[in-house]
Amino acid sequence: MNFLLISLMFLMWRGFDFLIIFFSQKIIPYLGFFPYGDQLLNFDLPSWIYSLANFDGLHYLSIARNGYAQYEQAFFPLYPILIKFLTPFFSNNQLVTGLIISNVSFLLGLIILYKYLSLIFLKDKRSNILTVIFLLFFPTSFFFGAVYTEGLFFLLLITTLYFLKKENYLFVVLFAFFASLTRLVGVFLIVPMIIHLYRSSKTKSNIKNLILIAPLLGLGIYCFYLYQTTGDPLFFVTSQPIFGANRSSNLILLPQVYWRYFKIFITAAHDSRFYVSIVEFLIFNFVFIVLILDLFKNLGIINLKFNRNLRFKISNFNLLGLNLFSLANLILPTLTGTFSSIPRYSLFSLSFFIYIVQIKNNFVKYLILFTFLFLHVLLLGYFTQGYFIS
Repeated sequence: MNFLLISLMFLMWRGFDFLIIFFSQKIIPYLGFFPYGDQLLNFDLPSWIYSLANFDGLHYLSIARNGYAQYEQAFFPLYPILIKFLTPFFSNNQLVTGLIISNVSFLLGLIILYKYLSLIFLKDKRSNILTVIFLLFFPTSFFFGAVYTEGLFFLLLITTLYFLKKENYLFVVLFAFFASLTRLVGVFLIVPMIIHLYRSSKTKSNIKNLILIAPLLGLGIYCFYLYQTTGDPLFFVTSQPIFGANRSSNLILLPQVYWRYFKIFITAAHDSRFYVSIVEFLIFNFVFIVLILDLFKNLGIINLKFNRNLRFKISNFNLLGLNLFSLANLILPTLTGTFSSIPRYSLFSLSFFIYIVQIKNNFVKYLILFTFLFLHVLLLGYFTQGYFIS
């Protein structure tokens, strides 16, 4: 029954997004200012489908077709590898293959998310379903079904957490390894792993070591490949400035990022990029504040007076590990000096969704939900019409 419900919710989400794309093409002028945009026509698909490969999607398709070009090493390899090897099964159309990988992965990920939430919430079905709904309504959830790594990484992330909770460590190693070959943030799965293993006294030390190595191994293999082909094992970082958005390959701390955005708000022209900066800034701060509140809740902080010692009572180590991963996921992109793409990266800060579902004030909770829906329609419409929004 739950499988059918989640599947129905996915299909409604998928159909709703296609309707948004279809009508956006009749309302929003096309911009399409991104590299290789004209290549989308080569896939012989209607524009309301191929527009889901705008911007970075074309880089993944190019890597799948021709291997890495200069600076494309910023994109991790597993997703384009899957596109390359599965394309012959889907009429040799890389774009269709990418969409199928992303959407099937996301559907499976939603089902496993529900099962995972059932484990950590002791079968609170209403909260589980609401968490899925808030995730689907989130302003940038459409990236899960686009030719981006979001759908695949979501599956690998939640599957790793699910099997970690079930203590099926063979699958934990496997999926954590693939996660860090899909996105850099996959390496931070080591955080919930450490917390879980700290609590698990029955796990043998050699198994613990293998589990902790898995996400590091995936990243290490890609770094070794980059060293062999470019001479720079961290080329996925040093190539970031090439893709614009004021990214830096040097470490930029959060206060400096805030200062940059304050200058943007004061001095920048009020064009589409200005309004995107506002959305980036607001979403980052909203998610960040919620995650900090969630951290305090999970730590059980019950005394915040400055003249006394803090006292902690951790009630759920699973939620604490997930929260720390969510914070790392949110903060990591800002170290390049920008909140650019934060609305998209926030999708993996799962503790954010779990926390807002537990808000007791229904008016506040559903106000957030409808705000998500409004921004979802707006951002998807502009993204598929060639405007950079995340």
